[in-house]
Amino acid sequence: MDEKKLAIIATKGTLDWAYPPLILASTAAALGYETQIFFTFYGLQVLRKDLSHLRVSPLGNPAMPMPVPMPNLVQILPGMEAMATMMMKNKMKAKGVASLEDLRELCIEADVRMIACQMTVDLFEFDKSDFIDGVEYGGAAMFFEFAGESDICLYI
Repeated sequence: MDEKKLAIIATKGTLDWAYPPLILASTAAALGYETQIFFTFYGLQVLRKDLSHLRVSPLGNPAMPMPVPMPNLVQILPGMEAMATMMMKNKMKAKGVASLEDLRELCIEADVRMIACQMTVDLFEFDKSDFIDGVEYGGAAMFFEFAGESDICLYI
């Protein structure tokens, strides 16, 4: 039987959206899947060496549990994004959720291929030195070659 394949397209660059592709990829790799993540547009933020800039916003995220219900108008006030980010980080730490840096390292150790979209790197004028080691660079055609043969393809 051939090895199963998981292909993930990661398009989001916020703290809360950085976790799903890394958790799913590291888990799949641990289960024996050949796994690849294609990071494009804002998803490239997850590959940056420094992740301290990643934030979570309660605005436009009605499913985000807040300690008290807040109308959207309150959520746009200065400091609300910082508060939501702090709350999310504290909750994750209290529940023993691995850090993004640890999850990325797990992916690298498990041979998950992490591909940065070259077109997006060029579009946003990133320098390859901004990204962690082990990142590959390629276009959509490179990803589709793998995704077309994958058993599971996820868009996150």
